[in-house]
Amino acid sequence: METERQHAGSLESRNAPIEIEPEQWREMGHRLVDRIADWMGDMPNGPVTPGESPRQVRDALQAERPLPLSGSDPSRLLDEAASFLFDHSLFIGHPRFYGFITSSPAPIGALADLLAASVNPNVGGFVLSPAATEIERQTVRWVAELLGYPPECGGLLVSGGNVANFVGFLAARRAKAPWDVRTEGIAAGQKRLRVYTSAETHTWVQKAADLFGLGTDAIRWIGTDGEGRMDTAALQKQIEADRAAGDLPFIVVGTGGSVSTGAIDPLPEIAAIAREHDMWFHVDGAYGGFAAALPDAPADLKGLSLADSVAIDPHKWLYAPLEAGCALVRDPRALHDTFTFHPPYYHMEEYEEDPAVNFHEWGPQNSRGFRALKVWLALQQVGREGYERMLSDDISLARKMFEYAAQEPELEPLTCALSIATFRYVPPDVTPGTPESEEYLNSLNAELCERLQTGGEAFVSNAVIGGKFAL
Repeated sequence: METERQHAGSLESRNAPIEIEPEQWREMGHRLVDRIADWMGDMPNGPVTPGESPRQVRDALQAERPLPLSGSDPSRLLDEAASFLFDHSLFIGHPRFYGFITSSPAPIGALADLLAASVNPNVGGFVLSPAATEIERQTVRWVAELLGYPPECGGLLVSGGNVANFVGFLAARRAKAPWDVRTEGIAAGQKRLRVYTSAETHTWVQKAADLFGLGTDAIRWIGTDGEGRMDTAALQKQIEADRAAGDLPFIVVGTGGSVSTGAIDPLPEIAAIAREHDMWFHVDGAYGGFAAALPDAPADLKGLSLADSVAIDPHKWLYAPLEAGCALVRDPRALHDTFTFHPPYYHMEEYEEDPAVNFHEWGPQNSRGFRALKVWLALQQVGREGYERMLSDDISLARKMFEYAAQEPELEPLTCALSIATFRYVPPDVTPGTPESEEYLNSLNAELCERLQTGGEAFVSNAVIGGKFAL
């Protein structure tokens, strides 16, 4: 009994090694914010990246050291971590980072992530996250409004474009399979489910077909025109042929801004074909979808408002820090019906007269972080007009880069759409067009891309356009 009392007393005054007293935490936080602010001011004057090899980074990290047996001072650890990241990272927020489709992080988003992690709500159930749940619901509605999508849609924040697209894909499978696919699985169907998309679609569609039981052979890759846009005549023909063969076309995926060139599929035409064949129409707008907010947005892009589901990434063109994707589904019931289960350890139905949203019933995660806060705050800081101006500026900057490339005798401009310009280097002693010269130019530009990515002065990524390796 005496031992038990002693143990109980020690628990009452427990000093867990993970704890940090408020005053020390305040001092650490102030010091870190000061260092980040100084770094943000100085970073544009330095290299985009140190261009180190994996081995160099591992050596700097002392990657082979064993797990420490005893703890260390948290202030020193935080200082060392900041130094390591500042010295050995590629800086996506650098003004000469031109690569891929990842935006500079909004400063308010960085602070929002600190606040969200400090409160640490589990945004899987309302009872665990009342404030965060309602903020996420409002964020989804605002994102839909910005796109011109029905604001009464269902939706949620996810990690990024892959998962946002997965959510739409799964909602389509549930809605269009004429048997209980959740209970019986894909194998129970008498007809093979078919997916239709263009060759420009991001690789998420292959992952989805693989992960969700269809197999990648279920994908029908539809050809594109000279601008990388889906050929709707070929789409119609393929759907009709598959129906005649006894297959079940269930989803067609349109692209609202490809990640290689910014190409936009003829979304209104695709929507009409999907309606004709009772198919689900999904738009991958992860990159380009937010440009639908612009008053002068292409009519094809505004056609995403016709989709049954849309994937969109605030961590791309809303400048939210990673991670922040968003899935929108026109009919909230279709989204809820795809994901809802009721295990016995969930008792979250306390508000029958005022039902709560429990996001574990709207997506693949149960435990969910508070991703919405950084998006919600930035939407209010910037407003619709501010985002319209920034998106327009980005598009204008891409056009200016394309014009500069056209003025350079040794650069060949290739494409320019949305905020993506592509071009390639052509030395004056090389005449493009022959198989030999094209092979040489591809290898030359691939080498140039790699040197630029590791050199630190500027960072570009690549596209392959009509067989040409482009920067």
